[in-house]
Amino acid sequence: MAGAAGPSPPADSRPPAEGPRRPWRDRRVVLGVTGGIAAYKSVQIARDLTRLGAVVDVILTESARDFVGAITFEALTGRPVLAGIAEPGHALDHIRVARDADVVCVAPATADTIARAAAGRASDLLTAVLLATRAPVLICPAMNDAMWDHAQTRANVDHLRATLGYRIVGPATGPLAWGEGSGPGRMADEREIIEYIGRALEPDSPLTGRRILVTAGPTRESVDPVRVISNRSSGRMGLAVAAAAWRRGAEVTLVAGPTAVSPPPGPRTVRVETARDMANAVGRALPDSDVLIMAAAVADFTPAEAAGTKIKRADGARSIALDAAPDILVETRPLRSPSLVAVGFALETGDGLAEAKRKLETKGLDLIVLNHADEEGAGFEVATNRVTLIGRSGEARSLPLMSKIDVAEHILDGVVELLLARV
Repeated sequence: MAGAAGPSPPADSRPPAEGPRRPWRDRRVVLGVTGGIAAYKSVQIARDLTRLGAVVDVILTESARDFVGAITFEALTGRPVLAGIAEPGHALDHIRVARDADVVCVAPATADTIARAAAGRASDLLTAVLLATRAPVLICPAMNDAMWDHAQTRANVDHLRATLGYRIVGPATGPLAWGEGSGPGRMADEREIIEYIGRALEPDSPLTGRRILVTAGPTRESVDPVRVISNRSSGRMGLAVAAAAWRRGAEVTLVAGPTAVSPPPGPRTVRVETARDMANAVGRALPDSDVLIMAAAVADFTPAEAAGTKIKRADGARSIALDAAPDILVETRPLRSPSLVAVGFALETGDGLAEAKRKLETKGLDLIVLNHADEEGAGFEVATNRVTLIGRSGEARSLPLMSKIDVAEHILDGVVELLLARV
């Protein structure tokens, strides 16, 4: 149990793009940009994809060039914006680009572009690529709310989704163009689009269709209506695991305490406050899960009785009686299916190897992730971690200091090994 504290200040929810990483690294992404006001947001998408290691080919429609210039995309991707099929020397661009693409994403996708794609037209380079490619296609609608609500637009979108297998991302609800108020039709957030591109790049993952339950962040135990007992967990580790599992094709349920970082798009997020809340949420989801990854920093103790009104300083110092908080892994163990893979975390100080192995055994885990609260660059409130993965046979594999995003991938690699061993 840590001292009384609230959660850390909210952090930037954009995905870290510190360098190339899975699944974008060395993959070819075709980014189609059409003539909507949201075209300026596609600049950020192109930039982030490039920083994540993707090779980004941008196709600007003729009308898109009225909103953003080709030179902007070329400066950020290091690649020329693709020309129209009618220009000399580019007659076969649509075949080459379509064949080489690992994913095609149209963002923004205007009502006109959606209509032309649904009709199978090839009136420009972008729609020709859509006809010629066999890669996954993502369509990110962006338009006025009245156009989005039109029966023809909805029919076109349904055709793209149900008949052609395109993935529709968005639209979001929020402020539209100046003077148009708020409503459905905004292009989905850039971060969400990038994550959906990542999921499309993992079509053959062993985790596809698996139901994975992840917990993340701290819990907060009320002392009075104002004060809580909590800890320094930011939730970054659990959120990174949930995001990576979803990108690998899993159906992810994320049970999150009051995290300092916004949950990732994709996983179904269940917000909780106390250890009891988290135990109840895990208990409801666990019987239908294939994997449990218990990354949350759950409080060990909770006040025996929370005060109904704010405790006043003028009343003098007082002691607070504590009860043990639920041990979620132990309490929910009877709800696990026989084939479930259970992963726990052990945050220790000093030499925690023996304690981690004890928890592995007593809590019936298949894998435990040991990390140290007193090591610089690891543990709470940082973006990096250094962990040791310990399996049931007692073997321990120590990883060097790396980003929590990369740690998440190593944990999931271990989960995949355990799942495949049970087939």
